[in-house]
Amino acid sequence: MSSYRKPHPDNWTGRKSGNALYLHEKVECTAIEDTGSHPSQKTIAILGYACDEGVRRNQGRIGAAEGPDAIRKQLGKMPNHLSPEVRLIDVGSVECPDGDMEAAQNSLSEKIVDLLSARTIPIVLGGGHDIAYGHYNGIKKHLGSPASIGIINFDAHFDLRDDENGNNSGTPFYQIAQNNASEGHPLNYLCLGIRRDANDSQLFQTAEKFGVDYVESEGFNTSSWASIEKILRQFIDEMDHLYVTIDMDGFSSAYVPGVSAPSPMGFSPDIVLKCLKTFIESGKLISLDIAEMNPTYDIDSHTAKLAASLTHYALHSMTGK
Repeated sequence: MSSYRKPHPDNWTGRKSGNALYLHEKVECTAIEDTGSHPSQKTIAILGYACDEGVRRNQGRIGAAEGPDAIRKQLGKMPNHLSPEVRLIDVGSVECPDGDMEAAQNSLSEKIVDLLSARTIPIVLGGGHDIAYGHYNGIKKHLGSPASIGIINFDAHFDLRDDENGNNSGTPFYQIAQNNASEGHPLNYLCLGIRRDANDSQLFQTAEKFGVDYVESEGFNTSSWASIEKILRQFIDEMDHLYVTIDMDGFSSAYVPGVSAPSPMGFSPDIVLKCLKTFIESGKLISLDIAEMNPTYDIDSHTAKLAASLTHYALHSMTGK
């Protein structure tokens, strides 16, 4: 069983200007069924995936179900540089009250279809990385099977664990690969920030089996930008559309103490921003999510603020501001 919670205006507070200088003054709280289509306006929709059942099943630290609202609260305080013609809407959250992660993923998929059909650009805030399975399936259903969808995952982990013992936050891309293979389609998957100390040899073998492209953590930094950019552009050129997912536990815990699987050995925000800029400027980015933000273990909201800053950058860049 899953449920849908309408947006809470109380998540959007901050300094008051009376002139929409801050995002909490810009955002509209709108139930997803009331979103409608506004062809003359660019619309960004913030959707939450308040589920950490997949993290629990994967033996991680639970708490990411509270991530969407924690990110919203930090995002609302940030400056608004959006054009008056751009709509920013909060459409609420998919929840997982009874541990039925599969139902929550299906619900997320349906809501992604609704948002894309209404010509909005979804930014989904999680929640465990099982968010990726529901999100991808929604994009796929909206586009139809002939379209090639390139998945870009900023992460320390491949999340390619097999699902013989059930689905969890570590299996989404394996599930996608299996589904695509059954339909005669490849897994178009680029993973940025992979760590050898976070993936066993079997996971590297699975990545090779499915033809996964990846950049390892020690080479994922701005000093290596020339080689990284070449990989990104080659991947982009081969795809019709791009779906970006950012797992916050890929960052060093110096930046993100509040995640489900922290490590000091991760990447830094500057390289992620450079990559995001490249994906957005390609014109192929159709949807984006942020996963594994866990307020239970956050310190001074550092992780929520970084997730909000990434969201702030994305929503302004995707709308030309």
